[in-house]
Amino acid sequence: MSAVIIDGKAIAEEIRNQVAEKVAQRKQTGLSVPGLATVLVGENPASQVYVRSKHKTCEKLGIHSFNHVLPASTPQAEVIALVNELNQDKNVHGILVQLPLPKTLNEEEVLLNISVKKDVDGFHPINIGNLAQKGRTPSFVPCTPAGIIHLLKKNLPSLEGKNAVVLGRSNIVGMPVALLLVRENATVTICHSRSQDLPKITAAADILVASVGKPEMVRADWVKPGAVVIDVGINRVNDPSTEKGYRLVGDVAYDEVSEVASAITPVPGGVGPMTIAMLMQNTLRAAELSDPLG
Repeated sequence: MSAVIIDGKAIAEEIRNQVAEKVAQRKQTGLSVPGLATVLVGENPASQVYVRSKHKTCEKLGIHSFNHVLPASTPQAEVIALVNELNQDKNVHGILVQLPLPKTLNEEEVLLNISVKKDVDGFHPINIGNLAQKGRTPSFVPCTPAGIIHLLKKNLPSLEGKNAVVLGRSNIVGMPVALLLVRENATVTICHSRSQDLPKITAAADILVASVGKPEMVRADWVKPGAVVIDVGINRVNDPSTEKGYRLVGDVAYDEVSEVASAITPVPGGVGPMTIAMLMQNTLRAAELSDPLG
């Protein structure tokens, strides 16, 4: 068996095109143009790359973007004051505080101050709480988990009744994606560092989501033949044969697992492109919710 490659780049492009079309329609009908504000504290190189990419995508889709960069030494009160100012700004529909924040800042307190109606990252406790409860709908779902579910639905007719295993229980990916899978009526197992006999657990999965940050941890004998494998990991491993001296790999040993799985996401080019696409979709939704009849 050779797995179908789940092309996150192409699927993300579909979503971006849909968002761009709806943004253009809003402009033509005189509705507000969606606006995304980012807050970057400090000089984390990876965070700088992510923020630039988000603003570049906004520009392509016709979304207004507002970039706020603060030094790492910025006091907690000043960061919160900026967030509250953005909460009141009618041109800003979505607020994204780029994580991680410097260790001198209280991340949870900063996120709590983002208006639930502008929480396009989906990490506000009210949105997460609504996600976790039956019969309630969050205003926004975290972007990477939302992207994962979108990829799965593109490749499976239904997630209902599927045995899904999530490797990792982070607040950013593992826990929210597990909650989303439960909402799709899958049977969900969450694994972590204290789980015993991981290969036995994962080998029973129809759907396997790997998000642990360990290069090529998931091997072929961990995977049920015909399973759909979503690899969230992105890790640098040394490779002197490449120009950069390293290559990017996921949490899944792609070459061998792709011979067992029915479908698999590559790294890069799988889950990664979906995150910003879903952020753009959330920003559009924030603007729609702000409409008088929204």
